[in-house]
Amino acid sequence: MDEKLLRYTLRVDRLLFKKFRYIAESEGRSANKEIEQFLKKRVAEYEKENGKIPVDSE
Repeated sequence: MDEKLLRYTLRVDRLLFKKFRYIAESEGRSANKEIEQFLKKRVAEYEKENGKIPVDSE
């Protein structure tokens, strides 16, 4: 598996996730890819307002 990918367990309300998966499928994505897109969008919004987030490279 790609070393830059992180595995993360997400606990979420079952009904909410079913609805989220419905949205993902309507966009032609898996739930995982939809979450990834959401995270990218949120980080971009945050950095636009607050500047680049410093991250240590591992």
